[in-house]
Amino acid sequence: MRVTVLTGGTSAERDVALASAVQVIGALRSRGHDVAVVDTARGYIPEADEPALLSGAVGTEPPPISQLQTLERGLLLSGLANLAAVRDADVLFLALHGGRGEDGTLQTLLEMVGVPYTGSGRLGSAMAMDKDISKRLFERAGVPTARWVMAPAARKEVEGEFGWPVVVKPSKQGSTVGLSVVKQAAEYEAALALARQYDDEVMIEEFVPGRELTVGILEGRALAVGEIIPRHEIFDYECKYTPGMSQEIFPADLPRATSQECGRLGLLAHEALKLGGYSRVDFRLTPAGELFCLEVNTLPGMTATSLLPQAARAVGIEFPELCERICKVARRGRVDNLS
Repeated sequence: MRVTVLTGGTSAERDVALASAVQVIGALRSRGHDVAVVDTARGYIPEADEPALLSGAVGTEPPPISQLQTLERGLLLSGLANLAAVRDADVLFLALHGGRGEDGTLQTLLEMVGVPYTGSGRLGSAMAMDKDISKRLFERAGVPTARWVMAPAARKEVEGEFGWPVVVKPSKQGSTVGLSVVKQAAEYEAALALARQYDDEVMIEEFVPGRELTVGILEGRALAVGEIIPRHEIFDYECKYTPGMSQEIFPADLPRATSQECGRLGLLAHEALKLGGYSRVDFRLTPAGELFCLEVNTLPGMTATSLLPQAARAVGIEFPELCERICKVARRGRVDNLS
């Protein structure tokens, strides 16, 4: 296949996207595919320039907002349609996370270009990125999720509804960027201000104590359920992308019934959002044994420490095969839609 990997972008998860691209490029080339690379902020990357631009390193913090704003003045998404690497590809592999690459904006453009792309369609991508909408759909589908309100919400209102701690986070962001666990009223306003740096809409969510679980979805079935044990209080940006900052166990040490229920709810959440070939669904398991869905990632990370590849490996799917299967399901879905 002629595969073009779209990566980079201008979201706070740009470095994660580039690191994912490095892994995907190597995996697909190892399977004999012809792979080109396009940074959606800068354009086509010649193969000779890949080592310099695709270091594969993710720092302990997201890129500065000022740097991302400068990149916004680069290649417009609409210009992608004019690139031969995009037009002539058999499939576009979206190694993008957050922002316009994951919220349905890019997906809408690619529908017009007419080249198959990995991940979910424009509607599912948009609904999953908006945490308020996705949680409403979880509730309708019978997927338990933590109680929440959207800002503006006064401290007294939040305290009366949930008590402390609460989670304050941008409604449309990933990798815990802009997220805070607020343990007392005095921290609340600062947490709102941080979240608003990344999104105009801010969610205030009931804090759910317990174990951090995740389940990958691939081609309509749940993969192995995993458990994440971060070195920090929460599975934050540094713990996600720094080797050694978290312990990830696949399959998780859980009762069989709990693993099966997590997989069932993960697939139900995936379907409630009308998602495509793959996703990753994150949960909290309380000490009482209750599962609460946190969110669904439509373009989960594909870095060296990412969770979806670990979930796939636990059921016998090595990383190169996983990348190839993701491409094939994208092409197959495009053919089905045209028939």
